Amino acid sequence: QVQLVESGGGLVQPGGSLRLSCAASGRTLRGYDMGWFRQAPRKEREFVAAQDWNSGRTYSADSVKGRFTISRDTAKDTVYLQMNSLKPEDTAVYYCAAGGVGGYYSSSSRYDYWGQGTQVTVSS
Repeated sequence: QVQLVESGGGLVQPGGSLRLSCAASGRTLRGYDMGWFRQAPRKEREFVAAQDWNSGRTYSADSVKGRFTISRDTAKDTVYLQMNSLKPEDTAVYYCAAGGVGGYYSSSSRYDYWGQGTQVTVSS
């Protein structure tokens, strides 16, 4: 069983930056594809970014391309989401997820383990 814990959320002004972290307990993240999703109030959960374990290739939603970057530090067994040029519409609870068998990287069904989420609020 993999337990994921996100951190790094908070309140930031438009145009600012945040870096979210996702760490695992109970089991290593090695071998898992990792994804970030978000859910805004009254909206469905949506894909943000993902990284394939084997190739290291990354995928991101059109809405965050060029602004958000997913990466992982295998030595620290941690996955990050660097968010730059934040906009009010990026306000949401952000979740990290681990998985990798079947389905598109952007599909929540690909992922077996989910964190509890961290709140990101972009507001002046």
